[in-house]
Amino acid sequence: MTIAPPKPRMARAKQMTLPDTRLFLEALARAHPNPKSDLVYTDAFSLLVAVVMSAQTTDVAVNKVTPALFAAAPTPEAMVALGAERIGQLIKTIGLWQGKARNVAALAAQLIEKHNGVVPADRESLEALPGVGRKTANVVLNVIFGEAAMAVDTHIFRLGNRTGIAPGKNVREVEDKLVKRIPPEMLRDAHHWLILHGRYVCKARTPECWRCDAAPWCRFPQKSPPPAAKPLARG
Repeated sequence: MTIAPPKPRMARAKQMTLPDTRLFLEALARAHPNPKSDLVYTDAFSLLVAVVMSAQTTDVAVNKVTPALFAAAPTPEAMVALGAERIGQLIKTIGLWQGKARNVAALAAQLIEKHNGVVPADRESLEALPGVGRKTANVVLNVIFGEAAMAVDTHIFRLGNRTGIAPGKNVREVEDKLVKRIPPEMLRDAHHWLILHGRYVCKARTPECWRCDAAPWCRFPQKSPPPAAKPLARG
């Protein structure tokens, strides 16, 4: 699964210093002391499938369809038996569901054929699976296998440029800068800190700078002011 950067041209802030990068991330860590994916999963296979289905779809939408899907097919073998058509019927409320159904059925078959039904722990094997690109592989490597991998989605791409933590022209440039600039002991959790911050605070349209714990170190020059208080109704 490949997530392209946002279409509109994005202004890149001046890059943070390394000391400010640490302080910025420490602020996000305080805001999210127990970071985890918003996707609901129980094992490596269910996470892999959920991330594949999350392309151009919200985690909330994916979480609405996965309970029924995983109840019917909790294993690669059961998913193959279910088949792409039935998978599609169970996930048809999410975007691009036909292609995702085919990919989920095909990746389950490939897991059985090449990996004895087990999700592989290396990037090359993961990216060889249908529907799996670098971002999906990074999520699985980070969450399931404990690697300090940085999965750059649209939220992290936006934050990398807007805040100055890792300005870059494309997703891979931002990823490489984050891996290089984030302290190694913080890198695994930083994946979640940045996604959650981008999803709930540093939003695409209007970043909620007034309630951002990391604002003192952010290089975004046009911080959003608090929304104006509504006037009290006269009785």
